[in-house]
Amino acid sequence: MNVLELREVTFRREGKEILHGVGFAVGAGEHWAMLGPNGAGKSTVLGFCGAVTHPTTGSVHVLGHELGRVELQKLRRAIGHVNPRHPLRSPLTVAEVVLTGITGTVETPNRWEPTAAERARAHDLIDLLGLAGRVGDRWPTLSQGERGRTLIARALIGEPRLLLLDEPSTGLDVAAREQLLDTIAVLPRTHPGLTSVLVTHHLEELPETTTHALILADGRVVAAGPATDVLTSANISAAFRHAIDVDHRDGRWSARTARRAFAQS
Repeated sequence: MNVLELREVTFRREGKEILHGVGFAVGAGEHWAMLGPNGAGKSTVLGFCGAVTHPTTGSVHVLGHELGRVELQKLRRAIGHVNPRHPLRSPLTVAEVVLTGITGTVETPNRWEPTAAERARAHDLIDLLGLAGRVGDRWPTLSQGERGRTLIARALIGEPRLLLLDEPSTGLDVAAREQLLDTIAVLPRTHPGLTSVLVTHHLEELPETTTHALILADGRVVAAGPATDVLTSANISAAFRHAIDVDHRDGRWSARTARRAFAQS
């Protein structure tokens, strides 16, 4: 069964068409990357995946349910969302932040207490993501990388079937980025039934477990399918309108200006 499927989707905002006939399907257990330049439509497509945006025309199916014909709150409980711009203002501890993934809130709800089993699950995830020594540390004191791993644990505690990662490497230095990508790369082994979609601008930010890719440009699909077929120099150059050489080595991708274009300039 497809976990996600968009069929001839268009989307209009304030009279302007943002997406034009977008279509692709994500199978269970696949790990997708979504790339494209600014304004390509990535955030809008991710909104469909998270059941927070409805198409203007066409259809969107998430976890077997068509948007517009399903109770959204119930559907969203099966979706984990990692957003590095998490709007938390209170000095919650790492454990408390992770537990808000159960309630689906940013802050801890008044008079809510997690069960012993929920606390144990939170601590298991914190250990899994390499934060055992930070469990009692408070949100304002965490590095950006530690926050990113905390938010992945928060997204996983509800045992979602679909995990959405919205530019998870934003603001990270090289070491923190690599730690985060190592964390993401572990998930297919620790959560074998999980399907994921990761949004990024940069090929270097793709974990080696990426199985498929979607490239968007100007609200249209440039290419979609197995990552090694899609993430090519031709497709990336077309999407970003610049001659780019793409390299794939030891499971990781990189990109740089094509040498021929540099020589011609």
